[in-house]
Amino acid sequence: MQVFDFIEMAVIASRQLIPAMETMLHQPVLVLNRLWQAVNICSARRALTMLFEGNAQVVHSEDGDFNTFGFHQWADFSEDEPDPESIHGVSIKLRLPRVILLMVYDRMPRKEVKFTRHNIFQRDKNTCQYCGKKHDTRDLNLDHVVPRQQDGPTSWENIVCSCVPCNSRKSNRTPEQAGMHLIRQPRKPRWHPFMQVRFSMHYHESWRHFLDMAYWNVELGEDLQ
Repeated sequence: MQVFDFIEMAVIASRQLIPAMETMLHQPVLVLNRLWQAVNICSARRALTMLFEGNAQVVHSEDGDFNTFGFHQWADFSEDEPDPESIHGVSIKLRLPRVILLMVYDRMPRKEVKFTRHNIFQRDKNTCQYCGKKHDTRDLNLDHVVPRQQDGPTSWENIVCSCVPCNSRKSNRTPEQAGMHLIRQPRKPRWHPFMQVRFSMHYHESWRHFLDMAYWNVELGEDLQ
């Protein structure tokens, strides 16, 4: 196997001698950092370039196990386990990677956790912060610990998950006024890098393990009821 085969393959695609291959090279690939956290999406062309340069490895799942492959290993695997979604060169054929693991870039910029319904539910683990019972999101509300009528802010430190019965019992009172207690004090969570994908977008099944599927991702403001 010659490394020049990969260059030949890229040249063929870039000259659009094989239109189907050009289309395949634009397929999205999920990018993981070295902590195996989803941090980006790139094209298959970019993923193969990073694979060839040794800056990334392909992540392949089989029977629940995840294996990583360098360029030559992936080429051998592609030959031993052919797949219809493969990129053909002059004398090499590579399976289309769907997930890659970065080998050289690991630093993530500091970001703020978005103040969203989904993230509040995640922080509180879908658990009512008054009775301690876990519920489906459909049976939970977001409650101002100090009510807005008493100048309570809409913030991480004053919003918690609450089940409908506890929310009704507490009404527009503080927990102390209602004779209730929080199971833990609400705090702003630390940011964890993950990829948020637009849910209208079709993604490959192999991404599912690495994606945090948020149902609500709209910043909350003072209009929160």
